Amino acid sequence: MQLTAVKGQGQLVCVGTGVQLAGQVGQLAMSYIELADVVFSLVPDGFADRWLSTLNADVRSLQGYYAQAGEIKNRRNTYQQMVDAMLDEVRANKRVVCALYGHPGVFSCVSHLAIAQAKQLGFSAKMLAGVSAEACLWADLGIDPGNSGYQSYEATQFMLYQHVPNPCTHVVLWQIALAGEHTLTQFSTTKQRLHILVEHLSQWYPIDHQVIIYEAANLAVQSPRVEHIALADLPDARLTTISTLLIPPQQALALNPAMLAKLGISEMDLG
Repeated sequence: MQLTAVKGQGQLVCVGTGVQLAGQVGQLAMSYIELADVVFSLVPDGFADRWLSTLNADVRSLQGYYAQAGEIKNRRNTYQQMVDAMLDEVRANKRVVCALYGHPGVFSCVSHLAIAQAKQLGFSAKMLAGVSAEACLWADLGIDPGNSGYQSYEATQFMLYQHVPNPCTHVVLWQIALAGEHTLTQFSTTKQRLHILVEHLSQWYPIDHQVIIYEAANLAVQSPRVEHIALADLPDARLTTISTLLIPPQQALALNPAMLAKLGISEMDLG
């Protein structure tokens, strides 16, 4: 797509609604939603859209751009159509808000594409931080990732590239229900691909290592899903589009003797 720069007063602000409906959206994001000329939404359900409609009279869901029943459609095309819809309103010199589930910049290429293209056209565009599923994960599981560190990967990327997990830290695999799906046309994976992932992970973890399937709660009346299973049982687990796999550490942290020597620190100094 070729863009022609046009200076204007239109603006685009991408905000996050948080994971839990209404309770995790910041005051600044709320203000942008309320004052916008048009709000585009990309949220998981009708409850969230109806809530947004209480804040602004012109809320337009972007969900309709996804492939419909029986249709095969590459999500790259879907995302560009969403961006085009928003930029049409920005070009009309409107104050446009895109309200996205969770954090607007985490696993959300629509916001990054829209902001980049709006700026290329000469319009004001920015992103506000939001409460992400990752923030909810640490809170719900009672884990401080600063204690041992952590690594975070999209599941398919982890499989396709030469990533090496550190079994001394927490490892988070996002979009586990899409593991190995590279065509951007499907919204689920297969047991065969999950078996391949388990085989891959068995280089670093025993197959009986306990892992966690996590899903944040969307509503205050719900509880998060925290399901402990053996790594070997992952292919048979019930997975949804919001499932995340947390792999806890399998080994204790190991000190680096050479670095301790350089810093003049002994193991006794560390208790």
